Amino acid sequence: MTENRRPLGSDLARIAVFAALIIVLGMVTIPLPGGVPITGQTLGVMLAGLVLGARRAPLAVLLVLALAAVGLPVLAGGRGGLGVFVGPTAGYLLGWVAGTIVIGLIAYSGRFTWWRAAIAAVVGGIGVVYLFGIPVLAAVTGMPLGAAALSNVVFLPGDLLKAAAAVVLVVALARAYPRALADRASGRLAPIVTAEAARAS
Repeated sequence: MTENRRPLGSDLARIAVFAALIIVLGMVTIPLPGGVPITGQTLGVMLAGLVLGARRAPLAVLLVLALAAVGLPVLAGGRGGLGVFVGPTAGYLLGWVAGTIVIGLIAYSGRFTWWRAAIAAVVGGIGVVYLFGIPVLAAVTGMPLGAAALSNVVFLPGDLLKAAAAVVLVVALARAYPRALADRASGRLAPIVTAEAARAS
């Protein structure tokens, strides 16, 4: 794959766009008992990881978290302020950063394909986020770790649907505008090799 160098401003613009997307999707929220709502923000995190890759996607998430830290209501339910980083959802927020890295590493470990994107979204966008979120939820609420893990079962069907939606959207983007996706070797935004191009070559 030929590396396609882009100006720094282009990368920063994409990071900002995905930070904004994560914030907007946070407006889609369903409150649940226990303080951890069902939110569309994890869909934004998955999309960022799949499109921007392991180097730039975490920056989009960190931008959102920085805005939250200064008090802007950018998280689900209009939350913001330093309190969110010591609350029951704090681990999930950290999991977003780690999750986008894992998503990018898996998605671009080889030629971009729908099944590699699906594995990345499930492992990074669900598994890694839960891995960070559940222990913190248990520690903050005083809930046993097993009970905290069990409480996340209610989120799993929705998260799987979000992973499927992210894959469908990114595969469609790859076909319509492959230059939008990250280059697996450099982390830069560059064309991917589609199945049609591979057959034609």
